[in-house]
Amino acid sequence: MTYLKRSPWIVHYDASSCNGCDIEVLACLTPMYDVERFGIVNTGNPKHADIFVVTGSINEQNKAVVRNIYDQIPEPKVVVAVGICATSGGVFRECYNVSGGIDIIIPVDVYVLGCAARPESIIDGIVKSLVILEEKRSNMNSPDTLREPSKGGK
Repeated sequence: MTYLKRSPWIVHYDASSCNGCDIEVLACLTPMYDVERFGIVNTGNPKHADIFVVTGSINEQNKAVVRNIYDQIPEPKVVVAVGICATSGGVFRECYNVSGGIDIIIPVDVYVLGCAARPESIIDGIVKSLVILEEKRSNMNSPDTLREPSKGGK
């Protein structure tokens, strides 16, 4: 794992799951698994978050909500889809109101499989997302992406 310059914060959203993965995400915050040892803090405000953790599948009622939360997270940001429902719609895929996994609405960086996903798998996915977050952060600060504004003229 790369050295982090600041503690990454996560925001978690349940997009319509059975709550199995939500319970496991919360288990990651308990002393038994202690995801905070990586400096990760759970926040309720997307404007403070670096990592968007989503459980559950996408339906017509939460499409706009998921997109809205994603748009509020400042760049660079990483999205982690937790559980089979978030990755593909899971066992609810054939239901009339399920559109699929969250990657039909927003780009996903890390997929954590399982029904329900185990806390060890979730922590592994979040640690992988930390590497991706640092890569995105360094790419934003690289000389190739920092250009001076044009001075006008031809």
